[in-house]
Formats: sequence, C-alpha cells, structure tokens
Amino acid sequence: MAARRGPQTAAVLGTALGITGGHCDENLLAPEYHHVGEGVADGPWAARAAVRRNIKYGADLIKVCASGGVLSKGDQPGTPQYTLEEMQAIAEEAHKLGRKVAAHAHGTQSIKDAIRAGIDTIEHCSLIDDEGIALAKEHGTWLVFDIYNDDYILSEGAKVGMLPESIEKERNLGRHQRENFRRAYLAGAKLAFGTDGGVYPHGDNWKQFPVMVEFGMKPIDAIRAATVNAADLMGWSDRVGALEKGYYADLIAVDGDPLADVRSLGRVRFVMKGGVVVRNDGAAGAAMGR
Repeated sequence: MAARRGPQTAAVLGTALGITGGHCDENLLAPEYHHVGEGVADGPWAARAAVRRNIKYGADLIKVCASGGVLSKGDQPGTPQYTLEEMQAIAEEAHKLGRKVAAHAHGTQSIKDAIRAGIDTIEHCSLIDDEGIALAKEHGTWLVFDIYNDDYILSEGAKVGMLPESIEKERNLGRHQRENFRRAYLAGAKLAFGTDGGVYPHGDNWKQFPVMVEFGMKPIDAIRAATVNAADLMGWSDRVGALEKGYYADLIAVDGDPLADVRSLGRVRFVMKGGVVVRNDGAAGAAMGR
C-alpha cells in the first residue's frame, strides 16, 4: 500500500465549554430570555460532566474558553474566565477518556493557568509573557497564534457586521499577539498553524503564512507548522503531515517555490485528496494548448 485512500474525517469538538457570561456563553440576548449557552459549565464537577456529555455525543477533542475574547460582547480578551481548578478538572477528565484539550486563551494569566492545568494546546496566545513561553516549553504545550486575523478584522470587520467594541479590542491586541509570536518562535516553543476558522472566509487561510514569515519565522518552519507540527498536535502523526508510505495522500502543488516566496502557497494549482486528484490546472492548461 503506497498511501491511504478513501474518506477521512476532521476532528469534531462539539460545544466549547466556558463560564456563565463568558466568551463561550451566547450572551447577546436580553436578560429576560434567561438564555444560557449550551457549553456553560461552572465549577469543576459541572465542567467534568460537560466533558463527558461532549464525548458521549461524539467529540474528538474538548475546547475551553480560559479567557475573554475579541468577538464576544461585554468581556475583555485579557481577563481570566475559567479557573485553574476548573481547567485541571477538564484536562483530567478529557485525558482519562482519551481526548485532547484546546484552550482559547488571550490573557497572560489564563495562558499560564491552562498550561499548568495540563491542557494540550493554547489558541491565540496573544498576551503570553516570558514565563508563559517557558512554561509551554517545559510542559510541551503547543502554541497556536492566529496572527492573520488582525488584518481581516481591522479591514473588513465593520463591513461584515462585527461589533465596534470587537474591532477596538482587536486594534488593542493584534500587534501584541504578533510580537509575542516572534518571541515564542525565537525561544523555541512548539508552534502549530491555526487560523481561528470562520472569522474570515475559508480559502484565505494561506494568508497567514506571509504574516508568520514577516514576524520572524522561516518559510520552511511556517510550512512545518501547518503539516508535521499540526499533525503532531492532533495526534495524527501516523496519518497526515508527511509524504510517507501509508499516510493519506493529501497533497497540493503550487505555482512557485514557497521557500523563496511563501505567498506562492496561495497559488494552488493541483490538489489530491485521499489519492484522488480533485484539481489539476496544469492538465487543463495542457489540454487547451497553453
């Protein structure tokens, strides 16, 4: 067998877990509606029960909101939400049941609490400090900086209906996140590629590569972040992330050398999925005599 073929499912996380009124609570309705988000779980035992519920309904991993966020109303990205004790309970329960945990965490303290709790990957990492970077290295925690978002939110956010307070929060946060990405990379922390999917249109995900390079990452390391590193983070190193016998044959070819011009990763000309060619612009061009 040269490569794995056939269907391949993405990881499913179910409902993200968070505190009452926090980033993962659907808190835009007026109080008289008495609405609470499905993922709200306050206290260690309620949080454990929420992990069990998500796994019961098919979750492959667990996501928690450790801090406030940019696109939620009424909170601040740097403010802690889940406590260390709550996150320890979540991580212990998820790991016992064979699942990894990802933490939405912008804030300095929330990042460190999530790492100390045993959470596997920190998303955003915007206000991470030197102690947080050192803790991530000590614990082997993955850091995922979604540093293209800043460009999109500031240029397009108002046009697509993002709240003015969200755009202002991003304006105050984005540059810090990018500089901290540089510091984490230079310090040798484990970095994986992540885009906070859904904030901007799918298909623009590649635009993060040039931002990673702009803020200090070598092109080859940016590519590794999205392939071998991301596979390791997900626990899929035996299936994806490398050109090896027995792996899923999920391949792309681009117009140009991404090591010389990382923006060529946005010029995809060939796609193979599970060993099946689903796009081949070169073949089409040849057929038309170009």
